[in-house]
Amino acid sequence: MQPVASHFVNGAYLEDAGGARMPVIFPATGEEIALVHAATDAVIEAALNAAFEAQKDWADWMPVERGRVLRRAADLIRARNRELSALETLDTGKPLQETLVADATSAADALEYFGGLAATLTGEHVPLGGDWAYTMRVPLGVCVGIGAWNYPTQIAAWKGAPALACGNTMVFKPSEQTPLCALKIAEILLEAGAPPGVFNVVQGAGAVGETLVEDPRTAKVSLTGSAPTGKKVYASAAAQMKHATMELGGKSPLIIFDDADVDSAVSAAINANFYASGQVCSNGTRVFVQSGIRDVFLERLAARTANATIGDPRDEATNFGPMVSEDQLSIVCSYIEKGVSEGARLICGGNRIERPGYFIEPTIFADVTDDMTIAREEIFGPVMAVLDFATEAEVIARANDTDLGLSGAVFTADLTRGHRVVHAIDAGSVWINQYNLTPVEVPFGGMKGSGVGRENAKAAIEHYSQIKTVYVGMSPVEAAF
Repeated sequence: MQPVASHFVNGAYLEDAGGARMPVIFPATGEEIALVHAATDAVIEAALNAAFEAQKDWADWMPVERGRVLRRAADLIRARNRELSALETLDTGKPLQETLVADATSAADALEYFGGLAATLTGEHVPLGGDWAYTMRVPLGVCVGIGAWNYPTQIAAWKGAPALACGNTMVFKPSEQTPLCALKIAEILLEAGAPPGVFNVVQGAGAVGETLVEDPRTAKVSLTGSAPTGKKVYASAAAQMKHATMELGGKSPLIIFDDADVDSAVSAAINANFYASGQVCSNGTRVFVQSGIRDVFLERLAARTANATIGDPRDEATNFGPMVSEDQLSIVCSYIEKGVSEGARLICGGNRIERPGYFIEPTIFADVTDDMTIAREEIFGPVMAVLDFATEAEVIARANDTDLGLSGAVFTADLTRGHRVVHAIDAGSVWINQYNLTPVEVPFGGMKGSGVGRENAKAAIEHYSQIKTVYVGMSPVEAAF
């Protein structure tokens, strides 16, 4: 099931051992399970050239035919969900219990959705008296996708599906931490009928991504990553007037009012902090709890968290797995130390688990204040900060006191208040009495430092295509002389 080479270029696996070695480590054991090589200049050139050469022919396909390719790929993914999910678990360390329902399946959803949308991407007719005009939605060209390590299968499809539906081609660079899954998406797209060169995958770290972004053949860049990385990539793309979308990190607020269903709110807080071991950009890591239910909320939260089944992520009974790497584990541990030293009260967790791999306990802090490091910076690990609040106006102001604005949520029985509060939160995706559901039918993306542009839904089409206007003169042209 594992890919047979490091890269997928022009419809075939490609190896170049001259690139830097990139061992693939299974996070649950620390063992090397595969080896890939970073893309050399020759591999990058081959990928960009293949995408550039394939793009015009792909754009000339009937849109409905492009859509059929994407829908066939979705069917193939669903038929192979278990094996693709098992690979995702090896790549990321996420429990198979999660990957079976959240990773390859969401990739299939994206391919199916944009496959169905492809034939609807039409322009409009504009009557202008005797003259008239019409518009066309045309592709951008070669798109570069740069993925994150937390959802490698999903991100490859979230970027690839709208790009291909619009008639673009793509060169996709996965995270160096999780290089395997995107190769299978490329393989499946070829099997589904995509011509060689339409979807290519190359491996590497930041230097490879930088080369892809700066190449003059690249028309558009789409990054999923941290806010600091996003600023650098966005600046590079803007310097050459390239299209760009940035889906970046967050420090999102989850606001729970006294009248909320406590058990539902506890479930949301667990999902918003411990799903995928906290390695989700939209997580609600600042949990604001109104003072009237704070004690009962913390009591039930601690009791529920103690029931986490921590173990081998390949076992479907496991529901809490390791961090993706030793480095990420160290980062999370350092934040926990800061939380303790700055005076937050440790409710549970906080310790590395003594077993092979990169495991840490799900961790909850209470009595967190807005100025603490764990309340200000994105941790990207299973560390929940619980903050008290008294009034609606107060919590809205505090929730918005951040440079980031990816997500947010409110739990309340008063739907009028729920709508009022989410309207006031400066974030691109917000929920009322729910958290972190991101179906492909709705746009996803951030405000402020959390990014520009949107993934998914019809909104994504705007970021993978452009409007061309044609004016048609029906009468002789007059001139002053």
